Amino acid sequence: MTGEGTDEGDEELDRRRLALEKKRERIVWYYLGYFLFGIHIVAFVMIYAVTHAK
Repeated sequence: MTGEGTDEGDEELDRRRLALEKKRERIVWYYLGYFLFGIHIVAFVMIYAVTHAK
């Protein structure tokens, strides 16, 4: 336990943590995009319903 090789382990851990963080951030952006797209679909349907109501 002299500390040999810990730098390599730390670098690998940091690399994995960064990759996981990028993956999670990408997923969050996808959810945000789908949410905003869905809001627009709902808004267009509501506009259509209001303008075509008798």
